[in-house]
Amino acid sequence: MTEIVDPALDAYAAEHTTAPPAYLAELASELEVTLESPGMMVGRLEGRYLEMLAFALGATAVLEIGTFGGYSALSMAPGLAPGGTITSCEISPVHAEFARRHIAASPFADAIEVVVGPALDTIATLSGPFDLVFIDADKANYLEYFEAVLPKLAPRGIIAADNTLWSGRVLDPSDTSEDTVALRRFNEALAVDPRVVVVQTTVRDGVTLIRHAG
Repeated sequence: MTEIVDPALDAYAAEHTTAPPAYLAELASELEVTLESPGMMVGRLEGRYLEMLAFALGATAVLEIGTFGGYSALSMAPGLAPGGTITSCEISPVHAEFARRHIAASPFADAIEVVVGPALDTIATLSGPFDLVFIDADKANYLEYFEAVLPKLAPRGIIAADNTLWSGRVLDPSDTSEDTVALRRFNEALAVDPRVVVVQTTVRDGVTLIRHAG
C-alpha cells in the first residue's frame, strides 16, 4: 500500500498513539509472516481510531465486514459498552481460523463472533440495529454493503468504510482497474446521497465516516 500521508508524519502519529496490548502485538507479528497481503491489516493507528469510534458511540452492537486476521475486531472490542458484541463477516476460512485463534486467546473471546460466508448473505440474517459498522472487504461490493447495512444502522450509528482513498489511485484517471473504479463510484455516490452525511478522512488509506442525515 502506497502511503497517502508523509511516512514520517504517519510514523510520528503511530508512535504517539497508545501502544497495542500484548495480544494484538502478537497477532500482528504472526500475521505479517503467515498471511498473504499483511498490508491489509489496519494496524496501531487505525485500530485505536476504530476503538475510539466504538467508545464514543457507546457501541453495544458492532458489525464488521471483512475480518482478515482479526486485528480490527480486537481493536474495537475494548471500546464496546458493557455487554457489547461484534459480529465479523469473513469469506476466507483461512483468515477466519487465524482470527478465531487470536480472539480465543484475548480477553474478548465471548464478545466477538466470526461468521464465514458471503457477507451479504450474513447481513441478510441479522436484524441490527448496529451502532458501528466497519466495511473493509472486497471493494467491488462496497455500495452493496452500504445499501445492505444502512437500514440496519442505529439512528445515531456510524458506518466506517476503509481504503476509500486507495493509495491515491482514485485520483488517477488512467487507473481503470475494477477496485479503483468501484471505490470512485462508492465515493461519488455517497457524496450526493441525501440519506446520509459523510466525511472522508485521510486516516491511513482513507476512512469514510457515514451517518444518517437529519
